[in-house]
Amino acid sequence: MTAILILNGPNLNLLGTRQPEVYGTTTLNDIEKMCAQKAALLNIRVDMRQSNHEGVLIDWIHAARGSFDGIIINAGAYTHTSIALMDAISSVAIPTLELHLSNIHEREDFRRISYIGKVAFDLIMGHGAAGYPMALERMVEHLKTT
Repeated sequence: MTAILILNGPNLNLLGTRQPEVYGTTTLNDIEKMCAQKAALLNIRVDMRQSNHEGVLIDWIHAARGSFDGIIINAGAYTHTSIALMDAISSVAIPTLELHLSNIHEREDFRRISYIGKVAFDLIMGHGAAGYPMALERMVEHLKTT
């Protein structure tokens, strides 16, 4: 069975209350339920995790080798700063899709830089919580063609 790891970075544990005008009112727990429902429809296994710590995210990426077929990552602010996450993704050679709730290209200038995008095969952004099930569909589609 296809297995997808969904990683969420810093401050995403505060979804639902953190800047709802930007990120919406859906909680990370709600998104996890949405992903579980979509995974059942796609007949895949999904493991969703969140950490505010860069090193923990890197450790999870490293540990994904041999256990997961793809990674979906919403690295939060680490998207724009973490060469270490970029290197980890590149090092494990697992197809990775970058995901964002908001459209990072329409926000502050510093958010337009994405180190994750340099090693991800695709980007889904600006769809709010609905982007997560979309990302699962896109990942399954990608894995079928590689």
